[in-house]
Amino acid sequence: MTRRELDAAGISDPGLRADYTRCRRLNARHGKTYFLATRLLPLERRSAVHALYGFARWADDIVDDLDRGRTPDERDRLLSGLERDLVQQLKIGGGDEPVVRAVADTAERLNIDSALFADFLASMRDDLTVTDYPTYADLRSYMHGSAAVIGLQMLPVLGTVVPQEEAAPYAADLGVAFQLTNFLRDVGEDLDRGRVYLPADLLAAHGVDRELMEWSRRTGRGDRRIRAAFVAAEAMTRDVYRAAEPGIEMLDPRVRPCIRTAFTLYGGILDAIAQHDYTVLHRRAVVPRRRRAATAGAGLVRVIGARWGARRPLPRPLPGGARELRGREQ
Repeated sequence: MTRRELDAAGISDPGLRADYTRCRRLNARHGKTYFLATRLLPLERRSAVHALYGFARWADDIVDDLDRGRTPDERDRLLSGLERDLVQQLKIGGGDEPVVRAVADTAERLNIDSALFADFLASMRDDLTVTDYPTYADLRSYMHGSAAVIGLQMLPVLGTVVPQEEAAPYAADLGVAFQLTNFLRDVGEDLDRGRVYLPADLLAAHGVDRELMEWSRRTGRGDRRIRAAFVAAEAMTRDVYRAAEPGIEMLDPRVRPCIRTAFTLYGGILDAIAQHDYTVLHRRAVVPRRRRAATAGAGLVRVIGARWGARRPLPRPLPGGARELRGREQ
């Protein structure tokens, strides 16, 4: 399948094909829900998605650094090096990192605004020092770079039936909804890393703070206040899903089944959290394999219906392309 995807995308250079293949493997290994939905995309669009995911995964692994025990300063230097590599690759090429070469090629082919990568890396750098967020507004500021820009990067890949700027707020909200889902699902694992991504004011409204969650995580005991806070976090997340959903109909009809499937699968994680009575501090909620398969199967049926007619290739790169990383927008 990898060969067919690369052929369909018009990626013929052997080195670049190997770079994109590396990204695809990262997506398959780490982004199981995302990867499953990606397989419903037209063949010629999948490699670009793998490149974007691979780059995001690479930066995220630097930040978390679960195996090597690097200090925050060491990880900051690695992130800075990753950013320099991307700038060089976008300007003149010649980079050494396969994931960077692939994502730079995707950015140039599709004229993806390079400021989005700068915003993403700025949020990744925040993770080195910021361990909690006082308000939802503070969290949304972080998620602009860590999640919303992912949705915005995806728009040129997916294509729209309306001007991209009209679809952009919905794409950004969908990225935020997916990340909020992950924050609630992974709250225990993030706590182990010293981070709390749920807004402190939301938690405090139910009498919850970091110390109470650490006690619950450590002892395996529940608390009605924690449950109430997590119920509120789920409701907050579902509000963002509702805000994002109209944007699906603004996409190219052939990619809507993929995004609808991702929308349903990520929403299913919230369903699983509720079914497990919000015990996410003690167990990781997952969508049952049978349900994931059924959702993907329904998506495949929609794909078949949407693909009647001629296949549209990815747009050709615009003159000049995206060449320089700009500073993070204020």
